[in-house]
Amino acid sequence: MAYDDSRFRSEPGFRSGGVPEDAPTLGVSNQSVYTPGSYPVSPAYGSSSESTLGMGGSRRRTPTAQQLGDVFDDPEHGQPGRDRMAVHALWEMVLLLAAAALLYLLHDASPAALHGTELQSLLLSGAELGLVAIAVGLTLRAGAPNLAVGPIAFAAALFFASSSDRGLPMTAGITGLISVGVGVVIAVLVVAFHVPGWVASFGVALALVSWIAGQRDQKIVTGAYDPHQHALWWALAVLVIAVGGAALGLIRSVRRAVGRFRPVRDPADRRGGGAATITGLSIAGSALLSAIAGVLIALDERTVVASDGSASIGGLTLTGLALGAALAGGTSAYGRRGGVLGTILAVAVITLLLRYTAVEGWSLPPFALAGAAIALGLVVTRLVETFGRPRATPDVTGEESWTPSSITTQAEPGNDWSPPSSHTGSWPSSPGGGADGDWDGGERWGTR
Repeated sequence: MAYDDSRFRSEPGFRSGGVPEDAPTLGVSNQSVYTPGSYPVSPAYGSSSESTLGMGGSRRRTPTAQQLGDVFDDPEHGQPGRDRMAVHALWEMVLLLAAAALLYLLHDASPAALHGTELQSLLLSGAELGLVAIAVGLTLRAGAPNLAVGPIAFAAALFFASSSDRGLPMTAGITGLISVGVGVVIAVLVVAFHVPGWVASFGVALALVSWIAGQRDQKIVTGAYDPHQHALWWALAVLVIAVGGAALGLIRSVRRAVGRFRPVRDPADRRGGGAATITGLSIAGSALLSAIAGVLIALDERTVVASDGSASIGGLTLTGLALGAALAGGTSAYGRRGGVLGTILAVAVITLLLRYTAVEGWSLPPFALAGAAIALGLVVTRLVETFGRPRATPDVTGEESWTPSSITTQAEPGNDWSPPSSHTGSWPSSPGGGADGDWDGGERWGTR
């Protein structure tokens, strides 16, 4: 009698395929069977209660908006989900209180420091440091910090002062183009060879320091624009650049795109063409911002001296202060993450602290202040990475939360059976095989 005889299919207790209806299902629910084009989700992940019919008549749950958003987050670029900003807001409140306290102390020690020419000088100093801090903060977010921003700024100041007789627009334009060229050199080293940005940029910084030290004559700005009369507008422009760029960084797609160079596994693994392009543009943009700061330094001081080594030391000091301001402002040393007002508030704290100590007659070396700011910034980085990453969603079954990179079938709670990890094997012809009628172990059903 053939197995496919119609009498078997008509017998009660048998399905049309010849499999008994009471055959064991190994604990797999029909509603959790994986079908092409669908994926099960954990109830703890916020799954929708709606369900639709998939291929073969099986049911699948409709993914929620949160799940759909996370699907397009490449797990290779960090955890799925939106970064938490509460830690940045709290820390920026601390920085705001510190800046207000220093402002009060400075006014109490010397009221003239906040009026007239001294106020203009204070605003220009903050604008110059702010531009360089924005530059290094941009590359920090891109995951390739540019440590040559200070030497680029002072080299730009020397070049601009020596060529200021050609006119402000032409000289400033040429200075900016040369600085961008230096940034492109750093960007090529970083993205083409995929090496850490701080290493490549520090090498270029040393080369620029050597060039600055070779300039023996002092450079005097002649017949150029005086920025003191527009010091407030310069400070406001830097504030707009800082806050505007940070606000764009709040957009999830922009935030992930800028920070895509940040390593998530092996730091030597290449991050792709998109990450390389954005990182290269960030480094070039940081060089342009540093050039603007250098031109503003030359216009502010009117005389740039390199023969005594002050410009060389000043370039490295400016890099240290800018890096400390960016890190202490809440920008992560690992890349991608950062706040909105943190960098500009940290710049205000550093600028006011330097001016206040000078008024009081205290000795506060800028190098020491830069080192303290960097040390504080590393602590802030750990806080940002701990409390700023997307919140993990625990599974009710105690397993890991669902991520777009792990699409597996969902088994019923209480059953530890898992399907075979490979489809190359075949199912046994008979479930029996043991002398006592057992299932003959688990190896015949595939690797667990």
